[in-house]
Amino acid sequence: MPENKKSKIRMYSRKGVKVAIPNFKEEVSISSMFEIFITDKSIEGISNRTLHDYHVHFEYLMKFLGENITNIKMTKEMFKNYLSFMLHEQCLSPVTVNVRIRTIRAFLRYCFLHGYIEEPIHEYFKPVRTKEDTLESFTPQEIKRLLSVVEENSYKGFRDKVIIYVLLDTLVRCAELINIKRTNIDLKAGFITLESLNTKTKKGRTVPISTKTIKLLKEYIQITEEYKTDFLFLTYEGEPLSDNTVRKNLTEIGEKAGVNKRVSPHTFRHTGALFYVLNGGDPFSLQKILGHSDMSMVRKYIQMTNTDVKKQHNIFSPLNTVFK
Repeated sequence: MPENKKSKIRMYSRKGVKVAIPNFKEEVSISSMFEIFITDKSIEGISNRTLHDYHVHFEYLMKFLGENITNIKMTKEMFKNYLSFMLHEQCLSPVTVNVRIRTIRAFLRYCFLHGYIEEPIHEYFKPVRTKEDTLESFTPQEIKRLLSVVEENSYKGFRDKVIIYVLLDTLVRCAELINIKRTNIDLKAGFITLESLNTKTKKGRTVPISTKTIKLLKEYIQITEEYKTDFLFLTYEGEPLSDNTVRKNLTEIGEKAGVNKRVSPHTFRHTGALFYVLNGGDPFSLQKILGHSDMSMVRKYIQMTNTDVKKQHNIFSPLNTVFK
């Protein structure tokens, strides 16, 4: 058992604000702390997908540790070694490593702020630097190729066509897409309401839809009316689509079209954001549509190729104002 450390409350500075940290607790296993952490996260209402990621990444950590250690044995050196192990022995990419680090850091931060560990290990267990690559997006020609191989005469094909239009037009995430309900759609006004429970930020938002998408949605809603269900996108049997099914179907469409890029909901989100700006849309309305709280992520989404920049420059060159 550790020596008694209840003599005084610890103070910790978070973003310049001092926070009181509870007294150091008794010895407890890392798995027990993780279960308490997960229970609290569940109460907060985070998505099932995020909870799943927490469990998966914790299992990776446990395999590295090799035993169910206690809070007394948890040190920053141990987690630095785990970082080195992922990078240099498992040879994982920095992007993959960072995904795992972020979830474990959230757990470590929780342990520290709730008095389970003495040291703010999360401050030393930080994401590694990665190269600033341009996010992959489709060209207009590639989108036309994807749509051309969709067999829209079948229910599945027509549904997948509608999904592609909605993804590209509204820039919604896959988890948001599959949770859209029929009552969330206002075809007359041209909006889809995304409920706060199903968004990544847990904030509801309304996204506009264009005339082409409205037309397809109207037809699709009529076709699926007989299923008598709240959800919009359904299987042939009338069950709500899962995100895995959406991803799998898009991958198959990409392979059939011969598009040598990752054909996923997120690629459509990147593409839609880029096209929005290239078509003259402002970044502030784009930020609201994407559902981002700050502009930094918007900047990542609208990275342009040199060709894109050249086209925009030809249209908006300052010299055009001088020599009209």
